[in-house]
Amino acid sequence: MIRAIDRYGELVVYIGGLLFVMINAFFLYREFYYFMLLPAGLAIFYLAFFALDKLFLAVVFFTPLSIGLARFAGNLPFDVSLPTEPVIIVILGIAVFRMVYTGSVHKELILHPVSLSIMFYLAWIFITSVTSTMPLVSFKFLLVRLWFILVFYFFAVRIFARRRNIEYFLWSYIIALAIVVVYTLYNHAGYGLIAQKAAHWVVRPFYNDHTEYGAALALFLPVLAVFSFRRKKRIRNVIAGSGKPVSLLQKIAPLLQTRWIARFLFILFIGALVFSYSRAAWLSLLAASGVYLLVRLKIGFTAILSFTLAGALLVFMLRGEIVREMAKNTQDSSADFREHIRSMTNITSDASNLERINRWKAAIGMFKEKPVFGWGPGTYMFQYAPFQFSYDRTIISTNLADGGDAHSEYLGPLSETGLPGMLSFLMVAILSLVTGFRLSGQLARRKDRLLVLGLLLGLITYLVHGTLNNFLHSDKAAVPFWGFIAIMVAMDLYGKKTLNEAQKTRT
Repeated sequence: MIRAIDRYGELVVYIGGLLFVMINAFFLYREFYYFMLLPAGLAIFYLAFFALDKLFLAVVFFTPLSIGLARFAGNLPFDVSLPTEPVIIVILGIAVFRMVYTGSVHKELILHPVSLSIMFYLAWIFITSVTSTMPLVSFKFLLVRLWFILVFYFFAVRIFARRRNIEYFLWSYIIALAIVVVYTLYNHAGYGLIAQKAAHWVVRPFYNDHTEYGAALALFLPVLAVFSFRRKKRIRNVIAGSGKPVSLLQKIAPLLQTRWIARFLFILFIGALVFSYSRAAWLSLLAASGVYLLVRLKIGFTAILSFTLAGALLVFMLRGEIVREMAKNTQDSSADFREHIRSMTNITSDASNLERINRWKAAIGMFKEKPVFGWGPGTYMFQYAPFQFSYDRTIISTNLADGGDAHSEYLGPLSETGLPGMLSFLMVAILSLVTGFRLSGQLARRKDRLLVLGLLLGLITYLVHGTLNNFLHSDKAAVPFWGFIAIMVAMDLYGKKTLNEAQKTRT
């Protein structure tokens, strides 16, 4: 009976495949190419209802490889990353349907301090969307934030209850990013790797520019560093298996977790970061390295935060002297790495630096006019032009926010959602860091503590990078950013059992 069913299933597959080939050939003859997407659509449909966690991981893998719709169809009033964002919406719809149907609400997750701060952050975006000068733009901004946060934070925390899904999530993005790295270095080599200007666009169509690409590399370098120093896994044991039937993914994933492969990718990503010529990414990795040294010296989070705030206050008090000293620097960005680093403080002739200052001043001017509710989420690019002063404009200045908007994850919300909006994002960042620092010292297993430390340092690279650029509107940065936070919260919620068991053993 079973054999008959198996043969019937095989027959259905063969006939279905043959019909698809014949129908697709007809459509190709008629120059209709979209029918080829049917198998992908059916696969997404199947995974959405029967293996949502695998569909989630597939989206993570395709995130670095996604391409904006605008590259295929120009002059669109909107842009969507393909294939990721439509699938993210499908995942969100299925997840919400399941929650409503089953009536299951994870109270511990909802009441976690990080979750509460995220909910306040989203609530304030909603409020300022209502009061926005451009409500349609603001509600579109809110929707994009919602599907990233609901899927890659709230839904992801439940996915990460299984420890192996954390590894799959990280490796899915890393492997796909490695493909982009090889593609980019190959393209860059055609112009000479020291061709600094080519670095701005050789990463296309996968990333918009070298700064977004550099931010992604910096995010994952601390994680790869942690993977590089794990205990060596025996590849032959992975290949031999345990005798039980396992999926191809289960066979491949442990193989990829070997420290030698992680070290190879770490070196590859370091090289890619160097040749990205992203000064902000270099600076963010340097800052994360400094935090790591402080952690190694067993300096607590409170002391690190106090030191950071004191440094920021000192810079503010000495801003006049600092600006005068920086004005003496006339070194423009260059293919020479030493000159490129020196150009970071050039506010006299470097157009990129001067344009950032122009955008920041415009954001502050917008904040002064609407300090509480701001101009509305996502409206900076449409409203900032009148706040530019003629003496601040540069050769790359426009009135349409070309090449990025406010160039800051902090000043952007300040101008668009007012002071409460910026503080709400800072609260999310600070509570996430507090959770990470606490877990890095509390988790029972050493490999979990090291993993949290890697995630924490990766998160710090982005938060530092966020002073100079903003990418959370893009899946390339939003997926790992909210995913890293979700992993730490999941380990906080589901790692407590292991921690409690370890404490009982000691007593």
